[in-house]
Amino acid sequence: MNTTTAKTQMPSAGYGAALWRGLKSFGLLRESWVGMVGAFLVIFWVAVAILAPLIAPFDPNSSIQPFAKPGVAATKGGGTFWLGTDHIGRDIMSRIMWGSRTVLIYAPLATISAYLVGILMGLAAGYRGGWVDDILSRVADIILSFPVLVLYIIIIATIGASGINIIIAITFASSPGIMRIVRGLVLDLRNRDYVAAAQTRGESDWKVMLVEILPNARGPLIVDACLRLGYVIITIGVLGFLGLGLPPPDPDWGGMVNETRQMAMAFPHMTLFPCIAISSLILGFNLLADGLREISLRD
Repeated sequence: MNTTTAKTQMPSAGYGAALWRGLKSFGLLRESWVGMVGAFLVIFWVAVAILAPLIAPFDPNSSIQPFAKPGVAATKGGGTFWLGTDHIGRDIMSRIMWGSRTVLIYAPLATISAYLVGILMGLAAGYRGGWVDDILSRVADIILSFPVLVLYIIIIATIGASGINIIIAITFASSPGIMRIVRGLVLDLRNRDYVAAAQTRGESDWKVMLVEILPNARGPLIVDACLRLGYVIITIGVLGFLGLGLPPPDPDWGGMVNETRQMAMAFPHMTLFPCIAISSLILGFNLLADGLREISLRD
């Protein structure tokens, strides 16, 4: 085997190894109790979201018994309001279960969308440099100069409140931050030997970026994605609290807090349990990110 052939095979092997290590890191979570706790919380809420139609004790939008406290038995049709009901008489547990679907559908979709845009911008800016880097970096600086919550409010208020528009708003506001992270990683990786070998073989710029550079930047991006999912969940909750989330009567954890905030002193369960749901899911993603970071440092 000559030297040219050896150089040709090295980058491909490195690419496959990078992907394998990225997948293997999830299997190594058992080495980090922090990551295990985070994974358990995330899996718990994913299971609740999937099984909501089967395990929810009541219809989430049915008005049954207003102002029932936790543990009170329903006066009609049987059953127990384990977490109580709201001011309209809707079962809070059922609404939290169905609301988890809203969060776990739109948060990952918004995060994936933001990453697709941010990764492409970061790869182009970091690898090509020059005027491409200048333009993309200045656009990112302009967007990041706005307070993020104000930016969300402006976008949603302008285009309307809906699931798709929430994804668009989060993508627009979050992708510049992702672009900066990717750009920094690419600036470090573009001078590696396997990138030079791919350039020598005459591979296109985008193939070099997507096949040779991106898989080797996976570690920081996976950790950031878990953390950013937590931020997106907070964003969806805040938008729901401000009345800019999904239109009623769809269950929305932030909307549940908004609807009952004025009765929180007399009936704290109406706002407390949705807040606990939001906090526990965010905590799960944060702990999962910490666990993945620990594993990546050992790698």
